[in-house]
Amino acid sequence: MNIVTASEARANLYRLIDESAASHNPVIIKGKRNTAVLISAEDWASIQETLFLTSIPGMRESILEAMKAPRSEFVPESELDW
Repeated sequence: MNIVTASEARANLYRLIDESAASHNPVIIKGKRNTAVLISAEDWASIQETLFLTSIPGMRESILEAMKAPRSEFVPESELDW
């Protein structure tokens, strides 16, 4: 995880944005008063989706159960009606 000062972040903002998007690693920005985290929009959307899905009762357990199932139990995409 990359840690930079606010001054360094200000001077290198476009590079930090590009690096965060390419590496999917957050950048910690330490200021005099507070600390912040820079992440890519794609990673932020993924976090939001994960939080939403895990907020649905039983969804986490359903996902874990499906991950244990052999692939042969899944319906091929070509056979789906939707």
